[in-house]
Amino acid sequence: MNEVVSSQTESKVYLEIVKQLRQIISKEKLKPGDKLPSERELSERLNVGRSSVREALRALELLGLIETRRGEGTFIRDFRGNQLVQLLSTFILEDEKAKKDVLETKYLIEMDCLKLAIDRYSSSAMIDLKEEVVLGQSVDDENFFYSIAVLADNHLLMRIWLILNDYFKALEIKHCEKEKDLYLNIIASIESGNKKKALIHYQNLRNLSNS
Repeated sequence: MNEVVSSQTESKVYLEIVKQLRQIISKEKLKPGDKLPSERELSERLNVGRSSVREALRALELLGLIETRRGEGTFIRDFRGNQLVQLLSTFILEDEKAKKDVLETKYLIEMDCLKLAIDRYSSSAMIDLKEEVVLGQSVDDENFFYSIAVLADNHLLMRIWLILNDYFKALEIKHCEKEKDLYLNIIASIESGNKKKALIHYQNLRNLSNS
């Protein structure tokens, strides 16, 4: 029992560190190639142990979002400049079937992330996400599902979603702004632990068939 509690606590610490690192990057307007604060500085600024900071940085490095250069420090990678994405996007833009495949796969990954987010539920993280939705003038769909992918806590799914999201943006598909209630319904279903409702609300958001 103690091991389970310990694991959940460590997961919450990890998610909080990742979230605060994103805030630091955004607030300080750090760009690809810029250096992140040292482990010691981050530990002091975030008031967490250096081992926890190290684990969060390692996870972000596995995702390809940062890179560590021996003797120099940790730097933000230009993951959105992925050459493979740029190359394949040239063909995707000319192939209607490939466009549909990108959308379908992106949606499947997001639904898997929703189910994992329910399994690995973090009340504090959901409170923060709900506040972002409620207080914002509109909902940033990309940021919303990035947060869901973080909550899913699966590095491979996150990496796949990031690449698919780059493909999606390369397609330049016009999409209408959706009502906040559609996102709040998804959050409510995660909070209640109801996977079936979460998927139904997701399908409503994406205008997919529930059958």
